Amino acid sequence: MAANHRINDRIRVTSVRLVGDNVEPAVYETRDAKKMAEDLDLDLVEISPNADPPVCKIIDYSKFMYDQRKKQKELASKAVKVVIKEVRFGPNTSDHDYDFKKKHAIEFLQAGNKVKAFVFFRGRAIVFKEKGEILLLRLAQDLEGFGKVEHMPSMDGKKMSITLAPKK
Repeated sequence: MAANHRINDRIRVTSVRLVGDNVEPAVYETRDAKKMAEDLDLDLVEISPNADPPVCKIIDYSKFMYDQRKKQKELASKAVKVVIKEVRFGPNTSDHDYDFKKKHAIEFLQAGNKVKAFVFFRGRAIVFKEKGEILLLRLAQDLEGFGKVEHMPSMDGKKMSITLAPKK
C-alpha cells in the first residue's frame, strides 16, 4: 500500500473523528473504529492526520487509491501542452523567403502551436534594426487571421523576436 495515508493498524492515536457514508459522524476510540471497519469489510483510512483528533474514513482503500490515480491521470490528459515553433528571418529576407516562412507559420498556428519569429542580426546587420522590426510587424499583420500577438517585437541581444498564439 502507499505511504501517503495511514490505514487500519498503522493508525496509532487513541481516538479519531469518523466520517463517511455508512457511519454516524462522531469521535470514536480507534479500536472501536477499526472494529466498525472490519465489520463492514472495509478499511479505516486516516484522511486528515493533522486535525485534533485525526479524521478517519471507512472506505475500500484499494478502490480509493484507484479513483485517485484515475483523477490524476484525467487531469494530466486535460493539461494543455504548449508547443512553440520557431521561424527565423534575416533583416534582408527576400519576399519569396518571407512568403515561404509565413506559410509555415500559418501551418503552425492552425495546428494549435505558438509561433516565435526571430530576426537575427549578424555582424554589421545590427544597423538594420528598423528593417527587422518592420518585417516582424508585417508578419504579425499577415497572420492576424490565424493568431494574435502575445508580445510585440523586442530586442534580445543580437535577435529581435515576436510571439504569436493561435486563435481559439
